Amino acid sequence: MKNTIKIITILIFAFNLQAQNIPNFDYKNPKEYEIGGITVTGIQYIEENVVVLLSGLSVGNKITVPGDEISKAINNLWKQGLFGNITINVTNVQRNYIFLNIHLEEKPRLTKFSIKGIGKSESKTISEKLKISRNDVITDNIIMTSEKQIFDYFVNKGFLNTTVKTIFTPDTTGRNNVIVDFVVDKKERVRIKEIVIDGNDVITDNKIRRKLKNTKQKNLFRVWKTSKFISKDFQDDKKKIVKLYNEKGFKDFQLIRDSICNINENHIGLYMHINEGKQYFFRNINWVGNTKYSNKKLSEILGIKYGDVYNQTLLETNLYMNMHGADIHSLYMDDGYLFFSATPVEARVENDSIDIDIIIHEGQQAYIRKVTIKGNTRTHDRVILREIRTKPGQLFNRSDIIRTQRELAQLRYFDQEKLNVNMNPNPEDGTVDIEYIVEETSTDQLELSGGWGLGRIVGTLGVSFNNFSLGDVFKRSAWSPIPSGSGQRLSLRVQSNGIYFQSYNMSFTEPWLGGKRPNSLTLGAYYSVQTNGISAKKDSTYTEYGQLLQRQHIKITGITAGLGRRLKWPDDYFILYQGLTYQHYDVKDFYSAFAFGSGNSNNLNYSITFSRNSIDAPIYPRSGSEISLTAQLTPPYSLINQKDFSEAADKEKFKWLEYHKWKFNTTFYSKLAGNLVLTTRTRFGFLGLYNQDIGLSPFERFYVGGDGLSGFSLDGRELIGMRGYGNNTLTPKNPQGHFIGGTIFTKYTMELRYPLSLNPMASIYMLCFAEAGNAWLGTDQFNPFDVKRSFGVGVRLFMPMFGTLGLDYGYGVDEVPGIPGANKGQFHFSINHSID
Repeated sequence: MKNTIKIITILIFAFNLQAQNIPNFDYKNPKEYEIGGITVTGIQYIEENVVVLLSGLSVGNKITVPGDEISKAINNLWKQGLFGNITINVTNVQRNYIFLNIHLEEKPRLTKFSIKGIGKSESKTISEKLKISRNDVITDNIIMTSEKQIFDYFVNKGFLNTTVKTIFTPDTTGRNNVIVDFVVDKKERVRIKEIVIDGNDVITDNKIRRKLKNTKQKNLFRVWKTSKFISKDFQDDKKKIVKLYNEKGFKDFQLIRDSICNINENHIGLYMHINEGKQYFFRNINWVGNTKYSNKKLSEILGIKYGDVYNQTLLETNLYMNMHGADIHSLYMDDGYLFFSATPVEARVENDSIDIDIIIHEGQQAYIRKVTIKGNTRTHDRVILREIRTKPGQLFNRSDIIRTQRELAQLRYFDQEKLNVNMNPNPEDGTVDIEYIVEETSTDQLELSGGWGLGRIVGTLGVSFNNFSLGDVFKRSAWSPIPSGSGQRLSLRVQSNGIYFQSYNMSFTEPWLGGKRPNSLTLGAYYSVQTNGISAKKDSTYTEYGQLLQRQHIKITGITAGLGRRLKWPDDYFILYQGLTYQHYDVKDFYSAFAFGSGNSNNLNYSITFSRNSIDAPIYPRSGSEISLTAQLTPPYSLINQKDFSEAADKEKFKWLEYHKWKFNTTFYSKLAGNLVLTTRTRFGFLGLYNQDIGLSPFERFYVGGDGLSGFSLDGRELIGMRGYGNNTLTPKNPQGHFIGGTIFTKYTMELRYPLSLNPMASIYMLCFAEAGNAWLGTDQFNPFDVKRSFGVGVRLFMPMFGTLGLDYGYGVDEVPGIPGANKGQFHFSINHSID
């Protein structure tokens, strides 16, 4: 290439020197000149001094003519890729001075480009990937790179026969400008018709094909995975085959070669030739260097016995990181041995047996020197520190770090996907500094919704401040917009549909009463009133169609107080909560919802909840469980005062409510693969009585069916969502056809969940579900197998400001006697898991 440029340069010089009557230079006797001046012609976009600088020539430099300097200058400019033609001419020679002109033809500039032959969406996506823009110089490299990016985009989607053609059109709006069109023909997607495996005897073709998770041959019965060929996926899948054989003891396994064969225009075949090799087994496992734990103890945790199939993956898992049980690394790390290491070595291979030596370096136990927090901008340090289980001066324990991360996630003040820990160990003094990394996220929630209750639309407006700070209320600087950072919860809620119904609720929770122990205090108050639409001012004076109408109402006033305490037995995931509630009912001429039309009723009850929560994250749990057992009890007044209620009116029977109410809930989360999670849930409720003469309480009953948002609770009723059925339609009715609530209910749910986004500002996951449930009026009717079934799909969106919003489509399988249309297809909207 250099010789070619040199010859061309000499010819150009010879031609230009003759044309300008400049004496010919003797090639055999080159002469040295000093450059007296350099001019540049033919350029439009690039400055002359830049061209001269790029050439490597400069005024005052001495060059030999003929010589290599001119050739080098042309080569320097050519390498820039900006010019289509380059010449350097001698314009004048004066004694020992030579004057040069660099003449350039610039390559065209891009005015605009487009991608044709595909849809707008794909075109936009690809355009954003291409590294070209207006005024770029159109070089061969840019065109080739752009064509390859377009080609690779479609090949990675299975369009292996894609072609890309580039069309240049001069742009008449400017000199040396061009419009570029990339014309794409992606043709049909290429499918894998067959995957042929040769050389396998121990493991069948089907088992090997199943390991190719993203490379599947064409099959009419497979829905979830297509048979498109993606080279990168195929390379990853081949590693899974190697791992499969290694886990079966074939440590010498080789995938000798693979090839692709075109069967026809739209189908290919994959061929793999393998060498399984010999199967190996564990023989002797020897521990070297251990003093803290015995060989027997370590071997029990390792879980590998003499004669087991050799499995390198299992060996490393049980040494370092077993997600489903104990491992050697955790054993030492949980006892302070931060500097511990375990190195397996193949000590001897004999025939099909392998002896393993595991070299243990225990090191010294490490103590925690300093614990710090980084990233909290709103939450006070003390709120975070009280949840941290690693304290300065304690022996290092890895389990405490993992548990701390879980507890910080449960606060819901931080992005659970970005919680992190930095450890700075110091082997010299046997200490470690621990830094917890958090990122604040919004926790306050706004509830704005509409529901349907007693034939009317009910609007709800509520706000929850989940990281409130009561102690900072009187600090002016803390209002931004509200005092926050102390981990307290303040909730305010209003429901109304105008004059017919209003409800006001307020609650406050201090999670660390006294600030030293995790004992929570919850206080709440509420008031609601439902009327027939006549205001108190018009009572006994309002006339309609000549009939005097009187105001009817139900007024409910309640207060509640509760104490929660974290337990250490059976383990420290358990919580004991005790509450005391008083409700007063004032009923006037309201016959439609109660057993009596006018009078007062009082509900004083004590509740106790024994629960366990071990889920790993509050928004999208992947593992763990939630279990709770609740008993709600009133004093057995009739048994204490020995009063005969057999002939008493309902107004007298229910002046002081007496009942015992039991609820049992379980939810389990199981991670299947990646972020795919199986959720199973069981709910059970029972309302019992003390006195047969009084009978079952008409209050505190269960209403099953629908979205769990069906109106409002007048009588302590619990709304149990059940997808695929109308609101309350699985609830017992009286002879007049009014829903009167069940005293027993069961509900079973199974959901398969997959997240679309785990962004804390908008977490989204899809789900499909199957569930069954029902409600009964008494134990004589109860049949746990007599349930109504449904299935369907749904989506959940969590936004910190609004909580969890849900939309489900459920199909009820079983008809509901007496309620045509209660089942079949139903859309359900839910707020904050109201449908769960």
